[in-house]
Amino acid sequence: MDTNSAMTTASQSDVEAAIQRAQSVFESGVWSKSSTFSRAKVLTSLARILEKRLPELTTVESMQTGRTLREMRAQLARLPEWIDYYAALLRTNQGYVAPTQGTLLNYVQRVPLGVVAQITPFNHPLLIAIKKIAPALAAGNSVIVKPSEWAPITVLEFGKMAEEAGVPPGVLTVLPGFGATTGKAIISDPRIRKVDVTAGTQTGRVMGSIVGSNLAAFTAELGGKAPIVVFDDADLVCAVNGVAFASFVASGQTCVSGTRLIVQEGIYDAFMEAFLTKVESIRARMGDPLNPKSTMGTVISPQSLTRIEGMMSRTKGKVVTGGQRMTGVSELDGFDFSQGSFFPPTIVTELEITDELWVEEVFGPVVVVKKFSDETEGVALANACKYGLGAGIWTSGLSRAHRVAAEIEAGLCWVNTHHRNDPSSPWGGMKESGIGRENGLEAFESYSQSKSTIVNVAPAETTRTVDDWFADDGEDKRYG
Repeated sequence: MDTNSAMTTASQSDVEAAIQRAQSVFESGVWSKSSTFSRAKVLTSLARILEKRLPELTTVESMQTGRTLREMRAQLARLPEWIDYYAALLRTNQGYVAPTQGTLLNYVQRVPLGVVAQITPFNHPLLIAIKKIAPALAAGNSVIVKPSEWAPITVLEFGKMAEEAGVPPGVLTVLPGFGATTGKAIISDPRIRKVDVTAGTQTGRVMGSIVGSNLAAFTAELGGKAPIVVFDDADLVCAVNGVAFASFVASGQTCVSGTRLIVQEGIYDAFMEAFLTKVESIRARMGDPLNPKSTMGTVISPQSLTRIEGMMSRTKGKVVTGGQRMTGVSELDGFDFSQGSFFPPTIVTELEITDELWVEEVFGPVVVVKKFSDETEGVALANACKYGLGAGIWTSGLSRAHRVAAEIEAGLCWVNTHHRNDPSSPWGGMKESGIGRENGLEAFESYSQSKSTIVNVAPAETTRTVDDWFADDGEDKRYG
């Protein structure tokens, strides 16, 4: 892209000052002990401010990621929903009274954790940041966010919007920088009581060991290698369109990208013919990401492009289409592909499940395809993977849809659709795809902890007799 921005990296002293400030404001109670209705009102105001800024933020998001303007417009338009959801949850969520024995009242409340840290990625910069920030603020925490060094601008702007909406200074801090320095300094501080990260699995392992040593909570949405199982009875047109979306939206740079296509033998030939036509259409209409008619943008960086090329050079599979970086100019609008890291939608067949392209996350627009005979084999292939974040099933059989969804080892399973996401719907993985969940009540509760208060409501006359453990009458007393 022609537009460049310079960003200052937060230093060790910046990190220390931010955490100290966040801790001080948490202890002051200005946000952490404010009423749930007060916090809800501020979050609602923040959602409305965000709505007004969406056109501007959409363009910035496209420019900093290389994703198409059309994608970012559709994605960002939904972001206020996450903030509104947690504002509504604050207004309606209730504590409870636990059943107890004896004349005791045991009420249970949710209280915030303290200072929490969030490490967010480049692929959905503002979406994933807001998915994490909204429940953390709602719960009353002080929040420190380290956005990706590749795409920090919109998250920094969101931090300013939060203060404009009424979030007290120091409650939400955005610190740009590199993961190995700024990120590590943040998560290593023992005052951080929870770390929430979206990253690759190896990064998650390293971070988890640091967080664990501080006995802090940890949520990690990590790698994925989503299987898409297409059965013979699937609607062909719907399946082709849905699989293309699953595979190539965001240039394949999502953890739930449909990267392993598992197609039943009865529909295989017709599916592959139609799918290849669809892919060629996508390729022909790639151009300037800021062109609303462009179908697919760049991958995030030259380093990412080189990594994808390396994986393609090592595969033993057959490259049906794509497979090499794009050069020349766009057929759509004459855009020079050398101005970004463009890689075409790519299909690879005839490979083993030990092939690197089947096993490892590419994080680019590359899919592998295998044929299967019956349901048992299809499920086995879907589960032949160390990851378990997302999965897709295409079938017209109601019973089969539920049966196969139950057998697939993934935290998210879509039937006859893909990548659908709502604030109320839990999002997270099994196996090596992570720990914990984003979204919904589960995320809100992960940013808080239960506080149990047990009150003796018996009159003093009764308590003097019943609760005198060391009385000299020798009678049994309650213990616990």
